[in-house]
Amino acid sequence: MSASSLMSLGMKAMAANYAGLQVTGHNIANANVKGYSRQLVEMQTAQGQFTGSGFFGRGVDVATVSRAHDEFLTKEAATTGSLAAMDAKRLEHLQRLEQLFRSGEAGLGYSAGAFVNAMADVANQPADGATRATALARAGDFAQRITSAAEELDSIQQSVSSSIRNAVAEVNALAKGIALANQRIAEVKGLGQPANDLLDERDRMVAKLSEHVRVTRIDNADGSVGLFVGGGQRLVLGTQADRLIAVPDAADPSRMAIAIGEGDKRRVMGPEALGGGGIAGSMQFQGQDLVTARNEIGRYAAAVGHAVNEQQLLGLNMHTPYGSIPTQPMFAIGPPVALANANNARDAGGNPVTPVSLSVVDARALEPSDYDLRPTEGAPAGTYTLTRLSDGTATSVTSGDVVDGMRITIGPPNAAPSDKFLLQPVGRASVGFAKLLDNPRDLAAASPLVADTDPANQGTAVIASFGVNQSPLPVPGATARIQFSDNNGNYTWQLLDSSNAVVGAGAGTWTPGGQIPASGDINGFSMRLSGVPRTGDIITAVPTPASAMATNNGNALAMLGLRDAAIVGGRDMAAAYGESLAQIGVRVQAAESSSEITNAVARQAEDARSSKAGVNLDEEAARLIQYQQGYQAAARVMQTAQSLFDALVQIAGR
Repeated sequence: MSASSLMSLGMKAMAANYAGLQVTGHNIANANVKGYSRQLVEMQTAQGQFTGSGFFGRGVDVATVSRAHDEFLTKEAATTGSLAAMDAKRLEHLQRLEQLFRSGEAGLGYSAGAFVNAMADVANQPADGATRATALARAGDFAQRITSAAEELDSIQQSVSSSIRNAVAEVNALAKGIALANQRIAEVKGLGQPANDLLDERDRMVAKLSEHVRVTRIDNADGSVGLFVGGGQRLVLGTQADRLIAVPDAADPSRMAIAIGEGDKRRVMGPEALGGGGIAGSMQFQGQDLVTARNEIGRYAAAVGHAVNEQQLLGLNMHTPYGSIPTQPMFAIGPPVALANANNARDAGGNPVTPVSLSVVDARALEPSDYDLRPTEGAPAGTYTLTRLSDGTATSVTSGDVVDGMRITIGPPNAAPSDKFLLQPVGRASVGFAKLLDNPRDLAAASPLVADTDPANQGTAVIASFGVNQSPLPVPGATARIQFSDNNGNYTWQLLDSSNAVVGAGAGTWTPGGQIPASGDINGFSMRLSGVPRTGDIITAVPTPASAMATNNGNALAMLGLRDAAIVGGRDMAAAYGESLAQIGVRVQAAESSSEITNAVARQAEDARSSKAGVNLDEEAARLIQYQQGYQAAARVMQTAQSLFDALVQIAGR
């Protein structure tokens, strides 16, 4: 074996150990870089040289620089990170929404109660202008809080839309970057060696992309990856990248939808197709949580507003001469809305061929939900299926039907089979909600009728409650006279005009705790009694005289009674708002729990990936010493070979 062979051995050993030092230093330098995969020099023994005395080794060769990488763990970390990002983004939005549903004196329920309670002071002093002004101020505060809530809801929607647009822009930038990385990796792979740093960079971009939208990854033989979203929609394939597009939702243009661009075409993906990522979290929030919050506040505004307006219109204001200025409603309420899907058939002016409109018939029966309306497949024309989106309840309807307190008017003409409509009976009720009355005299505290028992009555019956149910009265100015015909509660009634002529009559039976009449009303009023009437006892209801108008508090008492009345979905104002608070609180708690779970799973997956691919500085420090010692030993081999070569030269020169 010649000195040159020994020199070659030393040179190869030095090169191999130097490569090890270089890679180890690269690992140490990138130890804190997220997504960096540890690299390792792979060495192999050089093929030995045969001699008559056997095979003599020819040193070591550097085969490649490998990358500590587990494809399964990398995909798992990206997938779990996508789910964690979805839950985190939804929780972020929900925590902002939760601030809208305040408790205590800052809440809507307290404000509504303060207004109705102010009517107690009006009932005690119906002619006092300051008391009336205070009640109107409380009404204005309630209206302002409703309006502020509506504005905040719109602001949250705009924030969500902006978040989605920004995320879509980042997704498109990442998709282009991944496509470019695919091209560079495929080119380098043709050289026979892996482009480790390029592969890490691409994995980092895929992980970042997964934080916005969940992707399905397919690795190709040329080293490139294909990424698919929405259950199979291509986003990146080789060196080609498609793009996501944030577009107005076809059902409700105030919301955002996600489409994927395929050349000149756009394919809209449903929120459920996104699977994960921050965009999916935002879509879930705007399609479920924000809609629920908007409908809860809208239903509350509509139910309270309509109840107050109806009672206000049943009374008489203080403008003199009395009755000269008609009583006006207390609040302006946003109307119910029916939205035609953007894909419905439209006329030349861009309007839906089939118009749909809504009107509130019974505000107490309104539900906090949107509705889907579409023609019933296989049914006669003009038959539609109405689906309450909050719980999926489906009802068959035709034009003019009343469902959940709203009347639905459809067409003509009948809708096409593919047409769809989104109905929002309460979703926009809080928008434009405002107090309409400014003059204290506008407050209708007086009742148009007063009732009393005859002083000559023999029984113990007195009027426990008296309410006017219609405005205007069916027979304006008439006097109602109710007379009991026996001790069993049977009675007859008559309506008498100003000349005592009978203009209406009827009969009925009173039962303890019951109403007079048992159902309906007499000339727009009804009453309840306490005590027991006797034969011949008389009760009269007469128009409120002008002399008593300023001190009459009948309608103020009725308005005060709204405080405990079941006017919001079968509950009183306080209970209904408390239920809304609880519902939002439950959503936030569930989102927090879900986010904690998916974050923990994502951390575990990332820890598993890091344990396989991450850099351990203690291990790298040991390798650094190992390669350093190997390098020094190889240098001694070369030094020895040089000494032998010098000795041989000296011997040959003698």
